[in-house]
Amino acid sequence: MNELTLIAGIATALGLGAMSPGPSFILVARTAVTASRMDGIAAAAGMGIGGVLFAAIALLGLHVVLTNVPWLYMVLKAAGGAYLIYLGYRIWRGAAQPLALGQDDAPRQRRQLGKSFSLGLVTQLSNPKTAIVYASVFTAFLPPSFSLMLALVLALVVFVIEAGWYAVVAIALSSQRPRAWYLRYKAWIDRAAGGVMAALGGKLIWSARSL
Repeated sequence: MNELTLIAGIATALGLGAMSPGPSFILVARTAVTASRMDGIAAAAGMGIGGVLFAAIALLGLHVVLTNVPWLYMVLKAAGGAYLIYLGYRIWRGAAQPLALGQDDAPRQRRQLGKSFSLGLVTQLSNPKTAIVYASVFTAFLPPSFSLMLALVLALVVFVIEAGWYAVVAIALSSQRPRAWYLRYKAWIDRAAGGVMAALGGKLIWSARSL
């Protein structure tokens, strides 16, 4: 298998995985609608960086440690699940609060973009299972030894897939009609999003118990 075919196969597998619904999608979608398009894109960039970190972990072989030291993997999954539950609780708690729009203060906007980026990054890193998924895909396609250049190209591919997909989500959901629809049904949408986020966190914690 030549390197171009190999990269295309990995990109296809990871792209399909990125498009599957989950806490990352909920976070970026809600950020884009409640804050701004740029905040959604900042969160998407955080998702991309988180994906690159997980890809690096997988390429370095840390997934072997996680799968052979069950208690460490269990702790990481439980911690990630607890974070998602906390995030879901915050979304649920703020469901009835009115949404503040139209901030023009540039320093405040920069701080908000940084916060959105950090939230995207931490949410991506809250699920260590992603590192195992990357490792499984890499194991299926990569030869036992590969060049540093290929590893760097794969890291770039991961960033483009993760950040690119969620940027598309942010752009699509920050347009006028989705935002107007969200503002109309904010309380119900936030409660549903918070409940789903907490449920995903609970599922992550529950899966840790079976390790």
